[in-house]
Amino acid sequence: MTTLHVRGRGLPGGDEVQWWIRGGVLSAEPVAGAETIFDGGWIIPGLVDAHCHVGLGPGGAVELDEAERQAQTERQAGALLLRDAGSPVDTRGFDDRDDLPRIIRAGRHLARPKRYMPGLPIDIEDESQLPQYVAEQARRGDGWVKLVGDWIDRGVGDLAPLWSDDVLKAAIDAAHANGARVTAHVFGEAALPGLINAGIDCIEHGTGITDDIIELMLAHGTALVPTLINIENFPGIAEKATKFPAYAKHMRDLYATCPQRVGAAHEAGVPIYAGTDAGGMIAHGRIADEVAALRRVGLSPTEALGAASWDARNWLGRPALEHGASADLICYADDPRLPGVLDHPALVILRGRVY
Repeated sequence: MTTLHVRGRGLPGGDEVQWWIRGGVLSAEPVAGAETIFDGGWIIPGLVDAHCHVGLGPGGAVELDEAERQAQTERQAGALLLRDAGSPVDTRGFDDRDDLPRIIRAGRHLARPKRYMPGLPIDIEDESQLPQYVAEQARRGDGWVKLVGDWIDRGVGDLAPLWSDDVLKAAIDAAHANGARVTAHVFGEAALPGLINAGIDCIEHGTGITDDIIELMLAHGTALVPTLINIENFPGIAEKATKFPAYAKHMRDLYATCPQRVGAAHEAGVPIYAGTDAGGMIAHGRIADEVAALRRVGLSPTEALGAASWDARNWLGRPALEHGASADLICYADDPRLPGVLDHPALVILRGRVY
């Protein structure tokens, strides 16, 4: 078995690092006879897309061969760890594939009937059954459960919460009792207090966060995955919502204030991680674009990259670059914090295999 060697500058510190790779595992100790395949550039842990949907396309669920191509596209972009934030497609067969990114699954979306995109969630008629469904998804998933926190209510004509506060508390407690964390799709403002006070671990999108909500998130340790490149679709969504003018205006307002709101959350210290929402309206392989978007709302170049690499891995309980860890890393000729570099890796190494 060939032993490989890479040497360069590591992040976030910028110091010189070198790693030996044998049997798909990193070694900080020199290994005789290793072949040096990279020398003199930059080396970082494999990128993380913390909101990704392998198995979804613009029209909904896709066949497994298309899901495989999606995962390969993520690998080519350097995204070697994906948090699949809800999918109706069972991709567990990919876990045995050494050539595909690791996937942390949140199971199926949980929603009320006609309160999310058709065909994607498990629809729950009686909201009192939510804790039961959450416990089931917690046992089936990889440590996460995904709720739909708000969606358009056609009777109201605008975004509205799906669940009552007491049911949310019981449901999130059920997930935690089964060893899982909970996240939720939330666009607007109204659903956020109930979710955060119930102990939810993460908010997806979060375009409705206000100063009061930021204080709640800090008090409860709630993380944010803002999916900024997907928020760019809000004006188009509003344009098509001609039957619901209040909803259309709300979506436009959320779009206009999103950079300020996410920037304020970052400034206050809310943990923020990079997720593209790839799989629906967003193409796979765009993690570099999300990192660039995080920089535009106020994260430093190092913070934005960490939100898609070493910090995200720590949050998800997965190793970065350390002795004995899987050899999942990316090498760059230039500093990946510089504009235009992150999406042009020199080498992608997944489980010790070079791409």
